[in-house]
Amino acid sequence: MRKRFGRNDIILISVIVIISVALLFIWKLVYLKGQDTDSDACVKVTIDGRGYGTYPLSKDDTIEIKNGDGDVTNTLVIKGGVADMTSADCPDHLCVKQKAISKEGESIICLPNKVVVTVKSDTKSDIDSISK
Repeated sequence: MRKRFGRNDIILISVIVIISVALLFIWKLVYLKGQDTDSDACVKVTIDGRGYGTYPLSKDDTIEIKNGDGDVTNTLVIKGGVADMTSADCPDHLCVKQKAISKEGESIICLPNKVVVTVKSDTKSDIDSISK
């Protein structure tokens, strides 16, 4: 008759579980720390490559983005330090389905309406977006 688990097997499994939990905790800590929004961060809105406006993430606001004819094509809501595209008149609504943005370099893009919303910040970080 053969034993299913020996003493060494239980020790090995325990060590693997402890290391996994520790790595998960460290990853969550680093990830959540990266979610902090800079106080001077803002969203830059462009339509067809031309500047439409710049809005601070620190101030709650609703921006109705209008095309050249004056028709509202997209609605951008800034609330709680994040910007989210809540409505659009494009056929696929992919921009509305994208997650809200808050960190520098993140963007929401609506190709049919040629709208690009990007988070910009004036503060320089020692860590760039690639190494994060």
